[in-house]
Amino acid sequence: MYEQVSHSLLNVILDDLKPEIRRQDLRHFYTRLGANFYAIYSLFFTLYGHRDDFNAQMLRLVETMAKGYIDRSAELERVDIAREQDHNWFLSQKWVGMALYTNGFADNLADLAGKTPYFQELGVNMVHIMPILQCPAGKSDGGYAISDFRQIDDRLGKLDDLRLVVEEFKKRDILLVLDIVLNHTSDEHEWARRAINGERRYQDYYFVFDNREIPDMFEQTMPQIFPESDPGNFTWNEKMQKWVMTVFHDYQWDLNYSNPEVFIEMLDIILFWANQGVDILRLDAVAFLWKKIGSSCQNERNAHLILQLMKDCCQVTAPGVLFIAEAIVAPVEVIKYFGEDAIIAKECEIAYNATLMALLWDAIATQSAKLLYQGLKNMPAKLERATWLNYVRCHDDIGFGFDDNDIRAAGYDPYAHRQFLLDYFSGQFDASPARGMVFMRNETTGDARISGSLASLAGLEAGQEANDQALVDAAIKKILLLHGLILSFGGIPLLYNGDALGVVNDYSYRDEEGKSDDNRWIHRPKINWERAELRKKQGTTEYALFNAMKKMIAIRKETSAFADFNNRELLDVDNPHLLCFLRFNHQRPSERVLVVANFDANPQYLDLYLLRSRGIDPFGQFIDLCSGSKPTQYDRRIVLQGFRFYWLTEI
Repeated sequence: MYEQVSHSLLNVILDDLKPEIRRQDLRHFYTRLGANFYAIYSLFFTLYGHRDDFNAQMLRLVETMAKGYIDRSAELERVDIAREQDHNWFLSQKWVGMALYTNGFADNLADLAGKTPYFQELGVNMVHIMPILQCPAGKSDGGYAISDFRQIDDRLGKLDDLRLVVEEFKKRDILLVLDIVLNHTSDEHEWARRAINGERRYQDYYFVFDNREIPDMFEQTMPQIFPESDPGNFTWNEKMQKWVMTVFHDYQWDLNYSNPEVFIEMLDIILFWANQGVDILRLDAVAFLWKKIGSSCQNERNAHLILQLMKDCCQVTAPGVLFIAEAIVAPVEVIKYFGEDAIIAKECEIAYNATLMALLWDAIATQSAKLLYQGLKNMPAKLERATWLNYVRCHDDIGFGFDDNDIRAAGYDPYAHRQFLLDYFSGQFDASPARGMVFMRNETTGDARISGSLASLAGLEAGQEANDQALVDAAIKKILLLHGLILSFGGIPLLYNGDALGVVNDYSYRDEEGKSDDNRWIHRPKINWERAELRKKQGTTEYALFNAMKKMIAIRKETSAFADFNNRELLDVDNPHLLCFLRFNHQRPSERVLVVANFDANPQYLDLYLLRSRGIDPFGQFIDLCSGSKPTQYDRRIVLQGFRFYWLTEI
C-alpha cells in the first residue's frame, strides 16, 4: 500500500513541478528519483508525515533535488556516472588525505591553489580544507559558527578562489573535502537575525522557549560540551526575550530538524556545494541532529533517519559525492553512522575512527598495546561499502572515550587510567616528554581532553628544547610508527597539516583575540614555508619525517592488501608491547602483509610460531616493504627495535 501511495504522490509531484524545471533534460534525474523515491518518501513521512503541509513539503523537497541536478555541470555529471559504475572507488588504497586550515597552510585560498604541488610531492590526493564559510570575527568556533552557508569568509577569499582550488585539484586528481555544519548556525545568520526580530517562521528553525520550563527538562539528561567556557545548553536572548538551545557555544544556535523546512534548506546547501565541485562533504556534529526530552540528545534514532534521507536525496542529484560523519562518540554508536544495511552505506560512507586515534595515544603513553588490542578486538565491524578515516591528530582535542570494559580487560582502573593519560600528555607525569595541555576539565566528573600538536605530544618539542638528540630520534620514531599504522590499518589515512614536517606547538594563540581562551589553537599551526624547505635538506628532522612519510605513502598506494574490503585480521602475539595484524588482498588472499608495531622503547620480539595457524611459516623469511630490508630473525622470532614497525611480506 505504501509503495502505491508513494508512487501516486510522485506522479502528482512531477505534474506540479515548476515549468522551468519540467523543461530541462532530467533523464538521469528521473531514473535516480524513481529508484530512490520510495525510500525518500518513507523517511520523509516517518519524520514529517504528521504535518498538514506534508505533501507541499514533499513537492518542495523534489523541486530542491531537481534544481540541484539542473545546476550540476556536465563535467560533474560525468564524474557521477563514472563513480556509479565503479561504486567501490573510495575503498582503494590509493587515497591518502590531509586536513588543514586555509590560513594555516597558506595565506588564503588563492595562495593555497598555488601550493597544490606540495600535496603531490608528499603523495596526498585528498585534501580536507577546514571550514571556509562566512563566520563572525571573534565568535567563529574555529569556523564552525556559520553566518552564511553560501559565502566564503572574505578573510580567505571568494567563491572564484575556491573554484581555482577545485580546478587545480582536478588537474592533479586530488579530492576536495569541505565542511557543512548541520547542527547549528551562528546567532548572526540571517535565520537567527530574523528570529530575533520576531519572525515566527524563523524562530521555528531553532529551539526557542519563553521560559525555563522545557529547557530545564532538557537539561536533566543533556551533558555539557564545554563546561568551563559555556556551561549549560541554553542561552537567554535579551532582544527576543526567549531562551535558545545552544549546545556548543552561546553564539551557536541549534537547528530544529523536526521542522521539514530546516531539512530542505540544509539539503539545498549540501547540493550547492556539491555543485561547486566538492567530492566529499564532511557533515559536522551529526550525533546532535535530533533533540528529545529525556535523552542525551545525541545519537537519536531520528538523527540517523535525517542522514539516511540526506544521503538518498544526494544520490538522486549528485551520486558521486560522499559523506563523512563527524561523530566522535562511542564505537558502538559510531558504527551506526554508516547506516543499517548489511552492505551499502545508507548514511555516510566514511566515518572518523576516533577510537583508533585515542587507543594509539594510549599505547604511546603506556608503551603497551594491551588496551589498543582490546579496543580493536571489540570494535564493531563496518559495512562492506564504507570506510574509516584513520588519523593520529586533527584540529580538535583528544578525548579518551574508549570503553570502560576494555580498560578493565587491559588491567587498568578506568578513572585512574584516564587521569594518568591526562597527566602524561600534559607533561605532569615525571617520565613524560609530552608537551600537551588539558582542555575542558569538568571538575565534577574529572573528565578532560588533551590539546597539543602530534610532534609535541610525541616528545619532539621537549627533545629540541633540551637539545637531546636521543629524545628527538625517539619522537621521530613514534611519529612514523603512528603513521605506519594509520596507513596500513584499512581505510583512508588522514594526515594533519604540519605533521609531515614535525611542527610543534604554536603558543601564539594566547595573544590573539578570539583564540586565547581555547587552547586547541596550540595545535592549529601556520606553516613556516621557509622552514618547510628543510624537508629537502638531509640531516634535519623535517627531511627525516617528510621523506619517510612520502615513501610510506607511495608504498601504500602500490600495496593492494591495504585497500579496505574488511580484509584485516587482528592477531594475538602474546607480547603486550606489540600490535600485530594481517592485511590481505581480498581478491587474492595469498597476497598479504603482516603489520607489526613495537610501542616499547626497548627491543621486543615477535614469536612467529604463534602465527602458524594463520599460515605464517615460523621458519620463513620476510622483507619489510618500507625499508626494503630483512628484519633481524633468529629462533623463529623477529626482533623489533624500540618504536619500530614493519610491513612484512614473505619471500
